[in-house]
Amino acid sequence: MGRAVRREDLDSMRTNPRNVRYEELAKVCEHYFGPPRTRGGSHAVFKTPWPGDPRVNIQNEHGKAKAYQVRQVLAAIDKKETQR
Repeated sequence: MGRAVRREDLDSMRTNPRNVRYEELAKVCEHYFGPPRTRGGSHAVFKTPWPGDPRVNIQNEHGKAKAYQVRQVLAAIDKKETQR
């Protein structure tokens, strides 16, 4: 297993969501939401403990994550952390 997700990693994603590797975002998603429930083609969909948005659906585009999906993942992490 790779290294743990650090707060600095999340801060870096918040600062520059356009420059996030897909594999790094997938690791963050698995840390917070478990393994993807579907993995089809270039998409990975993760289950959240709430219905609707923010959704956790990420897409690999030539090794990079899409910026809007990075922002959705960060919003989902924030929501999950406030529900604790």
